[in-house]
Amino acid sequence: MYHLDNQIAVVTGVSHAKGIGAAICRKLAESGADIFFTYWQAESEWLKDFQREIKMKGAQCACSEIDLSKDTASIQLFDHVTEVLGFPSILINNAAHSKRDGYKKLDAQLLDDHYAVNMRGTLLLSVEFARRFEQSELKKGRIINIISGQGQGPMLEELAYGATKGAISAFTLSLSAEVAPLGITVNAVNPGPTDTGWMSEELKQELLPKFLMGRAGMPEDAARLVAFLASNEAEWITGQFINSEGGFLRK
Repeated sequence: MYHLDNQIAVVTGVSHAKGIGAAICRKLAESGADIFFTYWQAESEWLKDFQREIKMKGAQCACSEIDLSKDTASIQLFDHVTEVLGFPSILINNAAHSKRDGYKKLDAQLLDDHYAVNMRGTLLLSVEFARRFEQSELKKGRIINIISGQGQGPMLEELAYGATKGAISAFTLSLSAEVAPLGITVNAVNPGPTDTGWMSEELKQELLPKFLMGRAGMPEDAARLVAFLASNEAEWITGQFINSEGGFLRK
């Protein structure tokens, strides 16, 4: 258990119970952090139940539906979280946009849709966090970006997704150097293929032999690593891309 008492964490892209974002919220709340999460087009009853679940762990919890493709989303988000909980010390950029494409389907609209959320949204949230952090009284901050292993091998029929996620890796390294004097660490986590409900049984059976540890990745695997990177124990780790894939073989 990592101690995140008196910390406020923002987690983007929390829209269903089995997602990585939901698992991260649960783990950070169990570790003592208060939670503010964003969602997009989630079911209202699930949202109520999930907030209740987080609060039962002893954490404060608030949320907001925010379209991260909008150019004002970062300002809207931090204005809201500061108003209801206080200024956060932890930012988890988990939200992502993904549509199958390939060279036969990729066009300007598909590319722009991926860019707006995966790349521009993440970049603007991160720099807005750093700007406001600099004006706060906080001494330590964490930015953790969820990436997708795009540097580990080709992602067929995911050209826009792979390209925009790849940009986050480059951004992570450069931003980490700029904000290190502020006490902010910036890292990226690749959880590998994770069973969040999107895998068919056929696909699970196809992928299973490639997981050398005998099972597919679970959202909780990513959540534990994120909780570590958010903690004091990881204060000397920054500018890193951590592949947490259970020995997944890509060939």
